[in-house]
Amino acid sequence: MRIEQLEYIAAVTRFGSLRRAAEELHLSQPALSETVRNLERELGVDLLERKRSGAKVSDEGRELLPHIMTVLDAVDRLRGAAGDQHRISRMVRLGTVNTATVPLLIPTVREFRSAHPATQVEVVGAQQADIQRGLLEGAFDLGLVNYLRGDDMPPGFDTTELLRGRPVVCVRPDSPLAALDAVDVDSLLAEPLIVMRSGYVMHRFVHRLLRGRAPSFSYSTDGAEMGKLMVAEGLGATVLPDFSVIGDPLERLGTITVRPLAGDETDVLLVLQRRHAVSVPRAVRDLHALFVRNAGRHRAE
Repeated sequence: MRIEQLEYIAAVTRFGSLRRAAEELHLSQPALSETVRNLERELGVDLLERKRSGAKVSDEGRELLPHIMTVLDAVDRLRGAAGDQHRISRMVRLGTVNTATVPLLIPTVREFRSAHPATQVEVVGAQQADIQRGLLEGAFDLGLVNYLRGDDMPPGFDTTELLRGRPVVCVRPDSPLAALDAVDVDSLLAEPLIVMRSGYVMHRFVHRLLRGRAPSFSYSTDGAEMGKLMVAEGLGATVLPDFSVIGDPLERLGTITVRPLAGDETDVLLVLQRRHAVSVPRAVRDLHALFVRNAGRHRAE
C-alpha cells in the first residue's frame, strides 16, 4: 500500500469522479484507475463504482474514507514537521450555501489568493447537508452554512460563528412591499414569493413564518444569488438574511432593496465549519483565520 493510492481515492471523492480527479492530478485516467485497482486487490474491496458513464467512489469506499483520511492526516503532520511545502501549495475547497458572498466570501478569497498565490481555491455552491457530508468525507476543507438561533450544532465539526443577522424581505424598489416600513405575513402572501428549495435554512424559516399558508404564487430556487437575480428581474420577493443582501452590487445599484419582517426577531447565523482533525493544513488554517478576521471587520462597519 502506497500513500499516493490513498491520496488518489481521496481525490476521486473530492472531485466527484475518476475523470475529474485524473484531470486535477494531471494523470491519465487509465493510470489512475490501475493504481486504484492495485489498492482494491490488496484490500479486497471495490473502492470505486465503475459504470459506462464513469467511475466514482463506491459505498464500500465511503465506509473506508474516515480511515483513509486519518492516515492522510498523519502523513500531512509528518510532512509539516519536515517542513514540506506540500501543505502550503495545495488546493483548498470551500463549500458554501451562497450567503454573504459579496461582503465576506469574495473579499476573503481575494485576500487569501494574494497571500497564497500557489494555492488554488475552489468555491462550490451546495446545500448544507451536502457541504457537511463533503467535510466529513474530505471533499471540502471548509464550509459556510446558515443556522437559525437555537439550532443544535452537529457533532464532528469545529464551528465558528462569523455573522449574525435578521431575515429581511428582498424586493424591487417599485414593489408595493417597498412602500411599507415593515412587511407582515399578509402583505408577503399577496405577492409572488421566491423561496429557497428544501434543504436551505431559509426554506425552513419561511415555512415556519407562513404557518402553512400559501402565497399568491411561488417560485423555488437554489441559493441567495439566484433569488436576488429573480427579484431584480421582477419575478417577486424573497426572504434572505440581511447579510446576504445589504452591500450586494444589485442593492448598491438600487435594483433591489430590503424591508424588515414585522414582529420577527429571529437571528440567522452564518458559521464556518471544518472537520475535527488533529492537524489542519496551513492553507486551510490561514483561510479560516481570514474569514474570522474579515467577519469581525464586517460586524464593526
